[in-house]
Amino acid sequence: MQDMKHLIRNVQDFPKKGIGFKDITTLLKRGSSFKDAIDRMASLYNPDDVDVIVGIEARGFIFASALAYKWGKPLVPIRKPGKLPAETVKEEYALEYGCDTIEIHKDAITQSQRVLIVDDLLATGGTMAAAARLIEKLGGRVAGLIFLIELSFLKGVEKLSDYRVDSLIKFDSE
Repeated sequence: MQDMKHLIRNVQDFPKKGIGFKDITTLLKRGSSFKDAIDRMASLYNPDDVDVIVGIEARGFIFASALAYKWGKPLVPIRKPGKLPAETVKEEYALEYGCDTIEIHKDAITQSQRVLIVDDLLATGGTMAAAARLIEKLGGRVAGLIFLIELSFLKGVEKLSDYRVDSLIKFDSE
């Protein structure tokens, strides 16, 4: 699955100095590569073991929506505060400097639904850990967490040790 690694462009000093941003648009603009990524994600799980696909704003929506379409499953967004129109449940999480918050509609997940959470990139794990807590607050069960890219040198997977974690591409260094 590492053969997709060369399709990810590294943009140095974005969004700030010292960061090597993993740009997925170079993969997305190749239709066959995008299709392959979705097919590979789908092959890691049995669709009968998943009731709902959740995508995390913003790039997680790309992969979550394609996977939900492929399997014919409901799609639920997790967004930044103030972006969802109905009543929400919030979860705050720590960043390197400060904190952030994500939200989900209060009625998005029902008791015991099996939820696959999708995002484009696993870095420190804070956003995904908060997303998993949101699902559990609503009574859902996290079936797995799936990423296109994992920055394994940041050890984000350690924050997610209670869950099954899958990623298609791993970067062991920046």
